[in-house]
Amino acid sequence: MNPSFFLKEEFGDLRRRLLFVVLMIIVYRIGVHIPIPLVDINKITTSFDSDNIGIFSLFNLFSGGALSKVSIFSLGIMPYISSSIIIQLLSTIWDPLLQLSKEGNIGKKKISQYTRYLTVLLSFFQAIGMAKFILNATDSNFNLLLCYTTIIVTLVSGTMFLMWIGEQITENGVGNGISLLIFTSIVSSIPRIIVSTLEKARQGEI
Repeated sequence: MNPSFFLKEEFGDLRRRLLFVVLMIIVYRIGVHIPIPLVDINKITTSFDSDNIGIFSLFNLFSGGALSKVSIFSLGIMPYISSSIIIQLLSTIWDPLLQLSKEGNIGKKKISQYTRYLTVLLSFFQAIGMAKFILNATDSNFNLLLCYTTIIVTLVSGTMFLMWIGEQITENGVGNGISLLIFTSIVSSIPRIIVSTLEKARQGEI
């Protein structure tokens, strides 16, 4: 059999993987622009203007602008990253996790499962804080409990979906999915940052 056949097959598999990554990133970027239900985003966007410097600006950068748009992906992938760091640290000092880390693929699957559970927990608490911030910044005409429930469920579900996208990219695409999502988020903010910087330079602020 001609060896070039295998090369073509490998190229086809790589092309399929790259296409899958592109499609997942497109889905992610579309979700960034889908607002949370029952929320008037026009009253909140003023809190994320170009002069706003602080922890929210940092979160907004890593969420690809989803936080400033009050979208379903406002929490971004940060809860998963925090959970991964916590689990990795515990794996070095807590015997049950330390033993799991030595059990090969089975242990890794268990640790990944615990990471997902912790991600849900962290997302829930962060979503509560985000819901409080949103509702304090807006005058909603809907029932307060309904608004809290909708916002929290939407934000937690959004983070879970991003985690799933990242894992799918890792398994079926190219590279580490979570890292690619973070990279995409940062790159998507570059044009806005450049325009803002040029405008400040034009006005003599910098």
